[in-house]
Amino acid sequence: MTSAAAAAKPALWVPGDLNAFFGFGTNIIVNILTLTGLLRYVLKMPDALVFGRILPAVGLMLFLSTTYYAWLAYRLAQRTGRTDVCALPSGISVPHMFIVTFVIMMPILHATNDPVQAWEAGLTWVFVQSFVLMAGGFLAPWIRKITPRAALLGSLAGISITFISMSPAAQMVQTPVIGLTCFAIILVGWFGGLRYPMGLPAGLVALGVGTAIAWASNGFGLNYGHLSGGAVSNALTTFGFEIPLPAIGHTFAGFKFLGILLVTAVPFGLYDLVEAMDNVESAAAAGDHFPTTRVLTADGVISLIGCLMGNPFINAVYIGHPGWKAMGGRIGYSAATGVMVLILSWFGVVALLSAIVPIVAILPILLYIGMLIGSQAFQETPKSHAPAVIMAMIPQIAAWGKTLIENALGAAGSNPEAVGIDKLAQNGVLYHGLAVLGGGPTLAGVVLGAITVFLIERQFTRAAVTAAVGAVLTFFGFIHGEAIGIGSSPEVAASYLGVALITYAAGRYALSAGASALMPQPSHLGAEAAE
Repeated sequence: MTSAAAAAKPALWVPGDLNAFFGFGTNIIVNILTLTGLLRYVLKMPDALVFGRILPAVGLMLFLSTTYYAWLAYRLAQRTGRTDVCALPSGISVPHMFIVTFVIMMPILHATNDPVQAWEAGLTWVFVQSFVLMAGGFLAPWIRKITPRAALLGSLAGISITFISMSPAAQMVQTPVIGLTCFAIILVGWFGGLRYPMGLPAGLVALGVGTAIAWASNGFGLNYGHLSGGAVSNALTTFGFEIPLPAIGHTFAGFKFLGILLVTAVPFGLYDLVEAMDNVESAAAAGDHFPTTRVLTADGVISLIGCLMGNPFINAVYIGHPGWKAMGGRIGYSAATGVMVLILSWFGVVALLSAIVPIVAILPILLYIGMLIGSQAFQETPKSHAPAVIMAMIPQIAAWGKTLIENALGAAGSNPEAVGIDKLAQNGVLYHGLAVLGGGPTLAGVVLGAITVFLIERQFTRAAVTAAVGAVLTFFGFIHGEAIGIGSSPEVAASYLGVALITYAAGRYALSAGASALMPQPSHLGAEAAE
């Protein structure tokens, strides 16, 4: 690097930044509208909490994140003398937005009937994950080496199919004129590759069309989107200046749910590590080499600040750096997005957008996200690991089924125990089995998926070690149990030890018997079946 390059001052804004700002900014706005809808309509949180505490903290976190990555890009451009450095895109982790809503805050809300306690549980969950991210900046290479990708993505796929996709899909068809129309617009743009006029993002077009249909339907008395002028008037009253207030007490109040939170916070913290590393590597492939440890540590620190100020959603580096760079984005688009979000969230504009845009127009975006997360588990793992992906999904499906049973009986003023577990089983409702299989489903899915991967790869000793770890986790209630404790699900723990012994013995037998003891590789089996 020459002295002239070192002294060069990179441009903070170039013409291409406007295109990237419009696309990336729209993406962030859609995510904020989505999380606002989740908080208000799924978790039934009061507007004072959503618009007065959570959204201002969200705006602060996003501002810190986008400006930090703009600064990191500036430093890289300054150090290398290059003019084509593009900042890493970042924002609220979209998968975790749904995870903290449906897997963390919703169960706490149902158990306590208190939205504040649900919010506190979300804050504590992010608090724990923040430290996992910060520590993971140094442990990430080792974690990535020992954890099969199919296990991590498979468990996430289970959540995407059940808790993320099913409810939006069901609600979409309840108002199909808006839901299915918007879904078609999104699929044509994001899967079909159609470019809309003036380069408008598909998500923005879908929201615009859905909003137009909703308001037009009011003229015919149909009220498809449940929008009204009164709601808009009420939203206008939220205009003001709300800054985030410290929520340290609320964050630590959520520690009473720590036993429940650890079951998901740690494994998804590990998933964040892999995801962040992948996105940093993607940027490197596009020519921009950012330090992985610094990126992961920054995500952890920024998320920690956010939760201590009241934001129950974690920050993450987004995928898509090469796309924004190809669009012409450099440094300014990231910082400008952060400033825009700060203005929207601190001045109450988000409430107005929520009153104008119908929730059913947002739901197709949720279903699309669920489809992407679920398909990623198969696309980003070896073909032979597909059975492991399915195995990792099963605990999440069990947990979802258990939730449906509990919610249905609760609506009828009853519960599984009152009806009778045996009576439910006699009618084909295997509640007890779902409860055991779906206990700590995220971590259980990772363990079961990892065992399956190691068996597929004929790594019997690693499968045995993983099964032994599963026995320990089960014994202490991290998986296959209702809560953390000693002696939780002892029979299942003993069964995991049995799996460990069987797989270890299989490995020893294979070594002593030689290659002839092993079945053909999955690819050979597939070829024979095809013939």
